[in-house]
Amino acid sequence: MNFNIGNKQDKILVVDDVYDNLLIIEAILEEESYEINLEQDSIKALKLVEKSPPDLLLLDVMMPEMDGYEFTRQIRQNSALPFIPILLVTARDESSVVEGLDAGADDFIRKPVNSDELQARVRSLLRLKHSIDERDRMAKLRQDFVSRFAHDLKIPLAASNRILQLMLNGQFFNVTPDLREIIDNMIVSNSDLLTMVQNMLEVYKFEAECKSFNFNKCELNELVRSVTQELIPLAQGKGLSLNLYSRAEKPLETWGDRIELRRVFTNLIGNAIKFTDTGFVSVCLTTTADNIIIEIEDSGTGITQEEQARLFERFRQGKNKRSGSGLGLYLSRRIIESHHGSISISSELGKGSLFTIKLPIYT
Repeated sequence: MNFNIGNKQDKILVVDDVYDNLLIIEAILEEESYEINLEQDSIKALKLVEKSPPDLLLLDVMMPEMDGYEFTRQIRQNSALPFIPILLVTARDESSVVEGLDAGADDFIRKPVNSDELQARVRSLLRLKHSIDERDRMAKLRQDFVSRFAHDLKIPLAASNRILQLMLNGQFFNVTPDLREIIDNMIVSNSDLLTMVQNMLEVYKFEAECKSFNFNKCELNELVRSVTQELIPLAQGKGLSLNLYSRAEKPLETWGDRIELRRVFTNLIGNAIKFTDTGFVSVCLTTTADNIIIEIEDSGTGITQEEQARLFERFRQGKNKRSGSGLGLYLSRRIIESHHGSISISSELGKGSLFTIKLPIYT
């Protein structure tokens, strides 16, 4: 029975430098209606795989141009290729099997090949191939849907906020104090939703491994100061003090994407203000021999040990009623790790929190 999807015929490439061996395998498998291609030259076979990936590879271990182990390693190291199950055909002892599996093969069969065993192993590996392909297809559909959905939401939300802002400025009619409060709340809600939509887009860029960065030399003293200045009105509106301390006498430079690092600092300092009702939020920059340390401390509600353990996971919301979508901290972690840095938290419930970011010093 040929396990294929729809009308697609499973394509199998068999590689062996001995032509008689190729004919034997072809004779065993041809009754299953596979599309079978035979190749004696392993170098040519590798080029065939790169040009038109098969659904399954059967590789002889011992070949003169390139043996099955190296062939397998070449396939597994090529990130542009889809998943291709690899079945090694070997006449050697058990150690060759270990080497083949370590190289990235999925299964093996010994010579002389038993027809029933070969057919069963081929069916098993093709089921694995179809299962992985279907999983990847569903993941791609989900990512495309979320990306398209989020992108389509951004335009009407931005337009709505623009109209609300014009209303607030009295462009259409006189705004009473009660109506002003309603419009203000609507603008805040829209802005929060826009932020969540943007975060969703960023998350799925990471998930789809298509997130790109524009790395340049980046001065962190100036960047953090700029973010802090922007957020001072938000802190003052809650009666909080927002202070920046820098213990460095020279520029603090790292190799990074300025826009993405700004996103991280805005999120963390903004969260500190959001979850602090009285007291302070402080931002402190220091250095070690290799790293720039950015500490963001607050006198807010604090976070339980249980919550801290999963705080940077995707869609993990805190128990605080003001917690958001659970994407901001996940994105912050992914961005910092992409800069070869780290982010951590120290907190005690009712006694505030301390977030610590470490970024490598530019040399």
